[in-house]
Amino acid sequence: MLGPLGDIVVLDLSRALAGPHAAQMLGDLGARVIKVEHPDGGDESRGWGPPFVGPDHDISTYFLSANRNKQSIAVDLKSAEGRSLIERLVRQSDVLVENFRTGVLDRLGFSVERLHELNPRLVVLSITGFGHDGPEGGRPGYDQIAQGEGGLMSLTGPSPDEPYRVGASISDLLAGIHGAYGVVAALYEREHTGVGRVVRTSLLAAITGVHAYHGTAWTVGGQVPVAGGNHHASIAPYGAFHCSDGMLQIAAANDGQWRKVAALLGIDPGQPRYATNRDRFAHRAELIADMEKALSAHDRAHWLAALAEAGVPAGAIRSIDEVYEWAQTRSQGLVVEVEHPVLGTIELPGPPLRFDGLTGVEHTAPPALGQDGDAVLAWLEERER
Repeated sequence: MLGPLGDIVVLDLSRALAGPHAAQMLGDLGARVIKVEHPDGGDESRGWGPPFVGPDHDISTYFLSANRNKQSIAVDLKSAEGRSLIERLVRQSDVLVENFRTGVLDRLGFSVERLHELNPRLVVLSITGFGHDGPEGGRPGYDQIAQGEGGLMSLTGPSPDEPYRVGASISDLLAGIHGAYGVVAALYEREHTGVGRVVRTSLLAAITGVHAYHGTAWTVGGQVPVAGGNHHASIAPYGAFHCSDGMLQIAAANDGQWRKVAALLGIDPGQPRYATNRDRFAHRAELIADMEKALSAHDRAHWLAALAEAGVPAGAIRSIDEVYEWAQTRSQGLVVEVEHPVLGTIELPGPPLRFDGLTGVEHTAPPALGQDGDAVLAWLEERER
């Protein structure tokens, strides 16, 4: 495969979403990713649905979302034969990805010390729920639990009294993203040191790591941020507004943009309530009411066209199907076409990175359980010669 990581081999022992997403990102960059699954059912996300697709309605679209550009082999890690095969693969790999609970890999005979004994150059990515150490280290974690424990749900929803989860499994996905960039950094470091290291992240770390200005509101400002619905915690006007036929979003991030919005809506931008962002935020409820009164005169298409002409950031709120049919989405390579062994030609969400001057990776479909066992063994034997 082509790509910046075209000479890298990743051994993916992970399952569900965080680890597989990290390994998929490395595969998107050209790495050979060998996914190890238990012979009895494989990755548990193969059973997560609906929706299920295929002739027998037994292929999980959840699994399809996190396992493109991988080869699948079926291995029982608890068997002597399985452990022997993993040892051989470790010796030939550059990266190992795992998201077992703390201590599980050790009990299987693959502690960090053993892994580096087998291959000192191996980079190990370990993703846990709440961290591998500390007073609650090793605690099991799933996405929604981490969203709550990590404070994200307290920031999401219509009001402080109704915390909401983010619609996507955001802690899993962010942990995968953080893990992938940690792996790339460790691979770069290995070029200088000749040895690999362990990269660790967690669902808790992923959520806390994206608090951004919400975090400093507390750590520096001493204020506890709360859910504010569809409006920004520090900027006004910046959020979703009703017009005559639905909603649109307007983001006036500075006074110049606000004056353009105000001119379109017939609002005096210099009045004391609205002159500066601090003033507008202090009177945000009044500002929203004034804006929506004016916006009610026309439909969404009218206002989006007018705001675009004025140079004000604004947009629609699209459904998922609308996003994937949008010409702009497709122009960015965010939809890829692959050949699945059962489903035939299918479209998948594409990778979020592009590299100027580099031919893109030829993507492969998420594999059937164990479909690449013979191919991986042949490749392994060739590497060992």
